[in-house]
Amino acid sequence: MTDRSVTDIRVVAVPVTDQDRAIEFYAGALDLTKTMDGVIDEIGTRWVEMSSPGVAIALVQAYRNFDVGRDTGIRLTTPNAAALHAHLVSRGATVSELLLWDGLPPMFEFFDIDGNTLYVME
Repeated sequence: MTDRSVTDIRVVAVPVTDQDRAIEFYAGALDLTKTMDGVIDEIGTRWVEMSSPGVAIALVQAYRNFDVGRDTGIRLTTPNAAALHAHLVSRGATVSELLLWDGLPPMFEFFDIDGNTLYVME
């Protein structure tokens, strides 16, 4: 490894239409905590981060070429996919079928309040 090697992912960004509404969704649905909320003067936008150990998602106001309703490609992990699936369903989230395929961990996809797709696997 060299000084220029990539060693980690700091945060992933998800486009949202209403950051306050998104904060409520991600806190309630995924038990994430707001760890950063401020305006970046240099770019004139609010930056919000929701986190838990090992996870950091920035809820960024959607803009041209970073629209809502996208497949984020984000794969989240959980110790109990069935429990998180049931929790998301109970909160009214749009959730796919819990996939229980032989040889693979339980997994499913869900959509946030802006229609962004995220994935969960055990």
